[in-house]
Amino acid sequence: QMQLVESGGGLVQAGGSLRLTCAASGRTFRSAAMGWFRQAPGKEREFVSAISWTGAMTLYADSVKGRFTISRDNAKNTLYLQMNSLNAEDSAVYYCAGTSAIVLVREEFRYNYWGQGTQVTVSS
Repeated sequence: QMQLVESGGGLVQAGGSLRLTCAASGRTFRSAAMGWFRQAPGKEREFVSAISWTGAMTLYADSVKGRFTISRDNAKNTLYLQMNSLNAEDSAVYYCAGTSAIVLVREEFRYNYWGQGTQVTVSS
């Protein structure tokens, strides 16, 4: 089992940066691939990024590639998402998620564990 709690969201101006944090409890985190998803009002939840359990492999949605960086600290049971050059289209509730999949996956249904989400609002 794994419980996930996101933090770090807030209001930022376009072009600014935020770092999201996802604190995990339970030993599962250290062997689980993790991901970030987001959901904007009126839209479906979408994949943002994923990272392997070692941190050696990462995957990004095209819309955030080059601007966002996913990382993890297994000693601290923590997942991060550094978001730079934010724009209004990045405004959404951001969720961290964990999966037992061996490979990095984008599909929401492959993720077993979810946090409650943190709101990111980018003002233009």
